[in-house]
Amino acid sequence: MKFVDYVKIHVKAGDGGRGCVSFRREKYVPRGGPDGGDGGRGGHIILKATKELNTLLDLKYQREYKAERGEHGKGSNKHGRNGEDKIIFVPVGTLVKEAETETVIADLDYDGKEVIVAKGGRGGLGNSHFATATRQAPKFAQPGEKGAEKQLILELKLLADVGFIGLPNAGKSTLISLISSAKPKIADYPFTTLVPNLGVVKLEDFRSFVVADIPGLIKGAHRGAGLGFQFLRHVERTSILLHLVDVSDILTTDPV
Repeated sequence: MKFVDYVKIHVKAGDGGRGCVSFRREKYVPRGGPDGGDGGRGGHIILKATKELNTLLDLKYQREYKAERGEHGKGSNKHGRNGEDKIIFVPVGTLVKEAETETVIADLDYDGKEVIVAKGGRGGLGNSHFATATRQAPKFAQPGEKGAEKQLILELKLLADVGFIGLPNAGKSTLISLISSAKPKIADYPFTTLVPNLGVVKLEDFRSFVVADIPGLIKGAHRGAGLGFQFLRHVERTSILLHLVDVSDILTTDPV
């Protein structure tokens, strides 16, 4: 599966349903009065973290998300149905930002955490709300409010206990393949690892910890050298950074 750790998406919450203009019409009830119901709320757009995903690949190919609008109010004081919320699942460790200002909205850093990124519009009030002693037959109702609309940046930062960092071909992929069940690509040329790899190391008593194999970092990576700085975000959250140093060529290179 292709690893994607940065996407931009557009979200639109549902509009609220409009209130209803209606009057009771019953036999032997000459002045039944207004009975228009309220419109339903528009659906929210919700981002929810799940451990079942480890990439933003699905969101790369579907950039537009829209929630359901609220149902319009009806007569007999019937409330319109609320629009269904749209839930977008993302990997644990996803950072949610507003695209225009890059303000952080939420950090979805554990399984099941969720955030409403766009609120649905409120439903309009029916004409039954506007009856007064001097205005007994209001012939108007409120329209529903528009749902929020936003451009979002989603940035995935891997959550690992230990991150392996080092020069290209230092042996990071080999090490993670030996201590976990991860199967990264291993070859004898630089920058074999093009995307981060995660592995779970199992200990005694059913304990375990997560390790991350980060693509080779070289001098000047923070300025774009090598594979650039797009992978540096994946070492920010690790509890421990393990520098792997190759000492096999000690005659020509200085490990220190």
